[in-house]
Amino acid sequence: MPRFSVIVPAYQVQAYLRECLESVLSQSYPDLELIAVDDCSPDACGAVIDEFAARDPRVRPVHLPANIGLGPARNAGMARATGDYLVFLDGDDTLTTDALLSVADRLKETGDPDVLVYDYARAYWTGETVRNQVAAQLAEHGPAPFTLADRPGLLSLLAVAWNKAYRREFVEREGFTFPPGYYEDTPWTYPVLMTAGTVATLDRVCVHYRQRRTGGILHTTSERHFEVFGQYDRVFAHLDAHPDLERWRPVLFRRMVDHLLTVYTRPDRLPRGSRTAFLRRAREQYRRHRTPGAPVLARDLVRHALVRFGLHRTYRVLRLAAALGRRAGRVRRRTLRGLRCALLRTHYRVQRLLPPDTGRVLFTVEGDGGYGGDPAAVESAVRDHAPRVRTAWATRRELHHTLPTATRRLVPGTAAHLTALARSAYVVTDRALVPGLVKRKGQILVHTPPGTPLAYAGLDLQDRPAAARDTDFARLLEGVDQWDHVVTGDRHSTLTYERVLPGRYRTLEYGRPRTDRFHTATAQDVAVLRDSLGVPAGAVAILYAPAPRDYRRTPVRTLDLERVVRRLGPRFVILSRAAGPDGEPFEAASDRVVDVSAHPDVMALCLASDALVTDFSPLMCDYAGLDRPIVLHAEDREAYAATRGLYVDPWTVPPGAVADSEDELIEIFAGSRWCGPRATRLRAAFRDRFCPHDDGRAAERVVRTVLLGEFAEPLSVPPARRRPVPGAAVAPEKPVVSLPPQPAVF
Repeated sequence: MPRFSVIVPAYQVQAYLRECLESVLSQSYPDLELIAVDDCSPDACGAVIDEFAARDPRVRPVHLPANIGLGPARNAGMARATGDYLVFLDGDDTLTTDALLSVADRLKETGDPDVLVYDYARAYWTGETVRNQVAAQLAEHGPAPFTLADRPGLLSLLAVAWNKAYRREFVEREGFTFPPGYYEDTPWTYPVLMTAGTVATLDRVCVHYRQRRTGGILHTTSERHFEVFGQYDRVFAHLDAHPDLERWRPVLFRRMVDHLLTVYTRPDRLPRGSRTAFLRRAREQYRRHRTPGAPVLARDLVRHALVRFGLHRTYRVLRLAAALGRRAGRVRRRTLRGLRCALLRTHYRVQRLLPPDTGRVLFTVEGDGGYGGDPAAVESAVRDHAPRVRTAWATRRELHHTLPTATRRLVPGTAAHLTALARSAYVVTDRALVPGLVKRKGQILVHTPPGTPLAYAGLDLQDRPAAARDTDFARLLEGVDQWDHVVTGDRHSTLTYERVLPGRYRTLEYGRPRTDRFHTATAQDVAVLRDSLGVPAGAVAILYAPAPRDYRRTPVRTLDLERVVRRLGPRFVILSRAAGPDGEPFEAASDRVVDVSAHPDVMALCLASDALVTDFSPLMCDYAGLDRPIVLHAEDREAYAATRGLYVDPWTVPPGAVADSEDELIEIFAGSRWCGPRATRLRAAFRDRFCPHDDGRAAERVVRTVLLGEFAEPLSVPPARRRPVPGAAVAPEKPVVSLPPQPAVF
């Protein structure tokens, strides 16, 4: 007896059925049977189902002799199910990675409830995915399992069958089946939730609900949308037959009215000329099922009145008035926005007439982000070595809490920000082009590139359209012409940037300011960081940070992180800085895979980790300065190199062990190759090439050169002191002769 019976009805979905079935059969939880029901589809759905059945014994094909509709097709699948739990999935939707594993774990945690409700995301044909807007109803806090009376908000979720797992014994005992017709999920969902003795929730996206551009039932204009009335008649008939459920009548009445209004107001459902008839039927439905004591919220009074009295003409008048109001509002907002922009432009021009303030530095980062990166390191060095110079940081208001208290906070686009942009004698940024900046005489702009250029950058991307996307190279060079200084960390970066981003700037090959904290952080600092990320004491934390595939519309997942940590055992924890295949943050099924993709401080993640797993990310050049193990893994090397282009192929000069597959990566960490003598030698050579100046004083050298007028040459620094990896076998080191501290020579 399998744990899950996944029932997939198929009718005219041949374009999507393969992806649907693959999403089920590729689940990391394999204890399932897949009952694929061909509802006498006129296309190739039946052949696709037979193809999958021939190659996987878990697939049980069902071919119906005639088309009977979605609901009865599900019933046909249920009649053949043998699993503990029933899971429904439409033929054009898909399960997310590890969905059934998460469902199985949650069922076990909550004692096998009658119904488990999980979340979904709408997957649009444009590639965008949007999570359910009322996902808060699925929070897992509080006791579980429970009854619907404990969490009545579950009735506000979309009334569909495919966002739940149902205990088969419960469904068969209560005799639940799907009715024929459109909106067949309605008389199934509400009675099931009301009758279930135990209910639990899983706060995880398990289904991608495909939003087809054309062809979906909800986007098909048809008289069959009138069948929604009969479905609600079935819901209230169920209440009449079960007096113990009478308490839910007011709630279901309000849900019915909202649903009828949705069908009525959507422009693509009812045929032209049928809205008056639909609203007349809705008025009859309202009067037949109206429930005394069903309060209506003030904001819904007008909507309910439309249904109660059948006010079709009133609706048309209100709709016209609302459209006119929206248009007037848009005109008003556009006028005010234009006036504001004109005033700000005038303010900026006036400020540029005033002399620049040599005691002021403005900092900003890509995307108006929070405090971090090279600009943050330079800002900190300004306060330490040039205390008379005032610093300001331009970022979004919601990120102001990330800034030091001594730094002035500015909101981009405001008058205060434009004043700083015009008057600051120094601007430090990692942006190629600072929005709104008109460079003036006497103003110095310091650019800190995003990292060591391992892949093609700048003008070289002109021959890589997939990676360049919509880059405006003329605009890019306008920004380069504003640069006065460019800070680089090594000779490779210097030579590459001067060629692919040609300009009149001066290159300051002083090291990477953002890595200065690697040399100043204490063991206590690292312990605090690890604790904040939930890394247990004594665990080996692996930071997984692959390079983004900017030539792809959506991210590609190359590692099954849950499988990796299961194979490695409880000693290891993975800090994942990779988005899921749908572009959303990775949703882990265990507490040993921690999603840090949205963490604002990458350098803190490096300090908190014991090893790095990456592919082509420039982060490996920063991480090498920590002298901690680095392991390379990529299963799409050829595609990345061909599409993105590489100046340096890490596989030819690796900073450590190399894994060509997921199993080999597991073997590397299960043994000692990741931190053995060979990995140490490779890392030392890599550090000598890409971290020659990283000694903890790069930002200081920038400040002394640019702000204080001193001339600083790159320092020749000894290898950084190795930081031991907790629990890892480290090769013995040769004695290092300690030199007395010497002041930098400027």
